[in-house]
Formats: sequence, structure tokens, C-alpha cells
Amino acid sequence: MDRFIILDKDSGLFSRTAGYRIAKLFNEKKFGHIGTLDPMASGVLPIAIGNATKMIPFIEEFVANRKEYLFGLKFGVNTDSLDITGNITETNNLIPTEEEVKSVCGNFIGITEQIPPAYSAIHVNGKRAYEMARNGENIEMKPREITIYELEYLGKTDEEYNFRVLCERGTYVRSLVRDIAKYCGAIATTTYIKRTMTNGFLLKNAVKLDFLENLVHNGGDANEYLLSSDCALGDIPVINLSDEEAKLYKNGGFIKTDETDGFKRIYADNKFIGIGYVKKGQIRPKRTL
Repeated sequence: MDRFIILDKDSGLFSRTAGYRIAKLFNEKKFGHIGTLDPMASGVLPIAIGNATKMIPFIEEFVANRKEYLFGLKFGVNTDSLDITGNITETNNLIPTEEEVKSVCGNFIGITEQIPPAYSAIHVNGKRAYEMARNGENIEMKPREITIYELEYLGKTDEEYNFRVLCERGTYVRSLVRDIAKYCGAIATTTYIKRTMTNGFLLKNAVKLDFLENLVHNGGDANEYLLSSDCALGDIPVINLSDEEAKLYKNGGFIKTDETDGFKRIYADNKFIGIGYVKKGQIRPKRTL
């Protein structure tokens, strides 16, 4: 069972817990996920089970790392985690107008620097930042370079201001909320985050965990939600091997080729067998299924 499942993770669920439940559902021990969603965040979380986990590094390296999120914020309140699950650290009555909110969005487009949240999985002096934050330790989070392509204000619902952002990996939505508020001369906290796209995986193709578990436990057909291990490797060129070449390749042998140097998707009899690397006229195994 070497497959990907595109999960629409619910808020309140840890990404690793979601991966474990998917693996258990299909009687697999190995699992992994592409990127991590905060427990309070929902949306697209690609889960790999079995040997499909071997493809995660290649997807992260070769497939566009653009991510899209929908998110909301509430002005007049700040929390230690920068979202509504945290402890309130400050409140005030400074609420900007919608025109002011919309006008600041352009300041975030392009390559900028962002200070990540203290409640994040970033390593600081060998420890996870969120572990240090929970223990009350003082943490100096250093600015990181991020890229934002689009930031769109979607309007207001009661006290909630809604946005859509298209960005590169490494952008923290909770920090973006903090910085939007700062540009408006206000404070704010994040009310929700929903990831709608990551590494080419889309929300419209995702499935809810509870639905999938109920389907499998009741003998339903889950095949439409099980994607092949090469499903997201479209940017890597293809090489097809003969049966004889494939046997040699699977045993670690090098295969002569006229292909250009670089990583390749390797197939035999139209079946994906792994990732190879061409160098000096030879196909060399890199990850074999």
C-alpha cells in the first residue's frame, strides 16, 4: 500500500495524529506528511503511507512550494500563540476601518522578512520553540526571509476580517496576522487558518478523515482517494526501462543512457519503480520502491 491520501484535516487535530490514523486504517506502519499544519489549522495535508514516504523529499524539492491559505483575524486582542487558542496578553479598542485593512495588503507582496511565532516547531538552541514557550522561557525568534505572491482582503463577517494568501513555504499565517495589525496601528489574533493548496495538492481533491474511516470500516471502496506514489512528481522527467534493465536497476546496478544529467522518474512496464539520477551517461538508483 504505497499511496498518498490528500486529507482535509479538521481543526484541533495534530498532523502526526492524522497521519497515524490514516496508516492504521490501511494497516501500514510507515507514514509521513508533506508540511505540517498547526493543530488549530485545517485544510490540505498530503499523507504518504508505505514506501510512498520515500517520495516526500523529492516532492518538497522539485514541486512548486507555493501554498494557499484562507484565514481570519480579530482586532483588539493579542495572544501568546498569535491565535485564539492562546492566552490573552493584551486587549484594546483600536479597530481599523476596512479601507485601512485593504490598503496595507500590498506591503506584504514580494520578498520580505518575517519573525516566526514563538509557538512554532522551529529549533532554537537545539530545542523546539513551542516547548520553550510552554515552559515560560524567553525566546528570541530571528527574522526569516519569506515570499508572498498574493494577499487579498475578502471582507468582514461580524468581528472577523477574512483574507486569502498565496505564499512560499516558510510563511507563518499567524505572524502575518500580527504584522497586518501592526501596519494598521492595532493588535489582532488569528481566528482560523485553512490551507487550500500545497505543493500542487488541492482542497477539492481532499477527503475528511472521519468520512474515510467510516467508508473503510463499512466495507466501502476507498480507491478513488488513494493516489499513486508518483502522483506529484510531474516536473521530474521520465525514463522507461526494459525488464532486464529494471532487474539490474532494482539491485543497485547502473544503466547506460543518453539522457541528460539530473533526477528522473524511473518506470518499468509502465510501473513506477523509483527515482534515479543520471550522471555521466548512467542511470543511478536514488530511491527505489
